[in-house]
Amino acid sequence: MKIVGNGRLITQNKENPFFENGALVINDGKIIDYGNTGDILDKYKEAEYIDAKGKVIMPGLINTHGHIYSAFARGMNLDGPTSKNFLDILNNLWWRLDKNLSLEDIKYSAYTTLMDSLKFGVTTFFDHHASPNAVKDSLFTIGNVAEELGIRTSLCYEVSDRDGEEVLEKGIKENVDYINYCNEKHDNMKSAIFGMHASFTLSDESLKKCVKEAEKLNCGYHIHVAEGLADEEQCVEKYGKRIVERLNDFNILGEKTIAVHCVHANENEQELLLNTNTSVVHNPESNMGNAVGVSPAIELIKKGVTVGLGTDGYTQDMFESMKVANIIHKHNLKDPSVAWGEVPLMLFENNGSIAERHFAGKFGIIERGANGDVIIVDYNPLTPMNESNHNSHILFGMMGKSVDTTIVNGNVLVSNGKLLNVNEDEILNEARKVSQKLWDRI
Repeated sequence: MKIVGNGRLITQNKENPFFENGALVINDGKIIDYGNTGDILDKYKEAEYIDAKGKVIMPGLINTHGHIYSAFARGMNLDGPTSKNFLDILNNLWWRLDKNLSLEDIKYSAYTTLMDSLKFGVTTFFDHHASPNAVKDSLFTIGNVAEELGIRTSLCYEVSDRDGEEVLEKGIKENVDYINYCNEKHDNMKSAIFGMHASFTLSDESLKKCVKEAEKLNCGYHIHVAEGLADEEQCVEKYGKRIVERLNDFNILGEKTIAVHCVHANENEQELLLNTNTSVVHNPESNMGNAVGVSPAIELIKKGVTVGLGTDGYTQDMFESMKVANIIHKHNLKDPSVAWGEVPLMLFENNGSIAERHFAGKFGIIERGANGDVIIVDYNPLTPMNESNHNSHILFGMMGKSVDTTIVNGNVLVSNGKLLNVNEDEILNEARKVSQKLWDRI
């Protein structure tokens, strides 16, 4: 049993949203109590005590869409033409990178991505993986690294036609094998969804194959949707319908499905997402970096769609993603009143809701019975912090590097900003060697 106390406690719990000097109790991976530090210490005298020393205590963060395979793109210089649009970026960068990945590359990409995630306060990570020439055991490789580090993960392999029939079949099998493995394990730290790349890289025949296997597993799907305009245009031209309509016709939408981006989803598609209870994940920095447009995230939320927040591999810092989400919609809509409520909703409540569709327990909140995923952030407010303004303090005052302590499932994985389960310097040294070999192959 652990007490985390003597800090400003942000619960994201509407009943008791904030304690000036708060504490919580974790036992067997669950939060069993919370309140004022003095009261908690008097009540649980035998518990191990973690002193937050006046820092901020809050729920662990969730990243509902990332790409571990993209890790070694950082600093990579590629020859070839300048990318003029999103399809160029895929062909010139990401699809050159993923084709050259080995299982060793995947292992160290997972280490580096998930280590950063933990250090930045991410306690649950949803990954969307691709490695066409190292498909078999790729999800198991990532899963083993996640287990060693102690982070909770949902994994999938992004099946597509772009590398031929044999690779497509391998991708389907990797999804099926890993989903079955997670279902048999029952430890609430590993989950799996059936992954697909995007509509424009999957024929009707390939979608049928994916759905045939996935429907046996009741797992949902993780797929890019209408990220670039070319995706929508190809779908209309080739199939006479828009992407969300096409996915709906294949029964791919639903409460366990994550539709990533939806930048170009029109009114009818948005209604389909709502009516099927499909989750959407907004990735503002990636959308800006790829110049694909601005997500209708604010409109989707107004309609009642569950819109979460991810990074799409652009960063592992969810505080950073929160900041960009806040300003992109103000700028795009030319309305400074938007996003104040919608962005915290995405990061805390909706990301928690998405996690609850794939794991047991409550996420993104400090309450009795919630999962013991908690972070301590080294932030000392320069103005009063209270129940009415704590999200403003998070938005303008915190960043990933402010995280001092990360606790996942009741286990302390980061303390004083340092990872406890692994030697970070040794792993980073090896990652530099492995990535250089990858660059040389590319």
